[in-house]
Amino acid sequence: MRIALDAMGGDFAPRNTVAGAALALKEYSQITHLFLTGDEPSIKAELERIGCTDPRIDIVHTTQVVEMSDAAVEAVRRKKDSSVSRAVDLVKKGDADAIVSAGHTGAAVAATTIKLRTLEGIERPGIASYLPTEKNVCVLIDAGANVDARPVHLLQYAIMGSVLSKHVLGYENPEIGLMSIGGEDVKGSEFTKDVFKLLKASSLNFRGNIEGHDLFEHPVEVILCDGFTGNVVLKTAEATASAVFRWLKHELLKTKFRMLGAWIARNAFRAIRSRTNYENYGGSPLLGVNGICIIAHGSSTPLAIKNAIRVAMDFIREQVNPRIVEAVKAYNENNAVLTKALLREEASPESAASDTTAHEV
Repeated sequence: MRIALDAMGGDFAPRNTVAGAALALKEYSQITHLFLTGDEPSIKAELERIGCTDPRIDIVHTTQVVEMSDAAVEAVRRKKDSSVSRAVDLVKKGDADAIVSAGHTGAAVAATTIKLRTLEGIERPGIASYLPTEKNVCVLIDAGANVDARPVHLLQYAIMGSVLSKHVLGYENPEIGLMSIGGEDVKGSEFTKDVFKLLKASSLNFRGNIEGHDLFEHPVEVILCDGFTGNVVLKTAEATASAVFRWLKHELLKTKFRMLGAWIARNAFRAIRSRTNYENYGGSPLLGVNGICIIAHGSSTPLAIKNAIRVAMDFIREQVNPRIVEAVKAYNENNAVLTKALLREEASPESAASDTTAHEV
């Protein structure tokens, strides 16, 4: 397996990215080649600092870095020698099987979409993020790639999310829920009502609308929403989990009796911490592009980078993209009438204008 790592992407790059690469090489013998794209002197200095001399490393020197303040599409157009663009180029040329980046999410999405294009049958890519619950691990899609989605996009997200949930997470028949403001099919915006109709008419395992509390109380395996809603949901959940742990620590340290109780229950606290720790999940796959792209958290630690590389390896091993193409093709063949209706909708002037706006965003 050949991985291209954006070594300059992230809040603590290249220190954490290079250290994470070294951890991955040490643990995963299946990696035959690991490209590190970025400033060569800085990368070499980090490799020397940690004493890594693994022959599977190949440094690809770049002269530019995409800053967080850069506009996504403009960064791809104007910074052609950036670390993220060169990493995507390696995949495009066939030198690498996947890209991993903890840098500018918008730039990673734009670069992969522009350079690699989308899979056959997929119109817009979506970021799939893992959301742990008491009973399972949900796939939330889209977590920020397409903020101006159309109903057909969410239908495609449902198919892609189901493939991911089944073949990577191991759920035999993933249940799908549509994020809305009420469980009834008459609740929600005109957008969610249209999506509801499409999903209900499909052969997918669609439960129906779900609300915010259902994410953890009555979880499904795949949660659908547009990129704007998904990003808000995901970041709110992350912030809430972090806040709860801080509040709990504050209260437990107030008295010696509470501290004793905390010590007795320390293993339970550690287990919960591990389940909610983003580092263990590595990164979020960008589903729908004609290549494998894993987007890691901007503040990724070396452990998180290592696990993001593991996620990329999972996608390579499980042949997720070919399975998505196969699933979309099967859906279209079995829903010919619905597909034709959708194509007519997409061809309308109003939809074309909306599509242009979404693409530019």
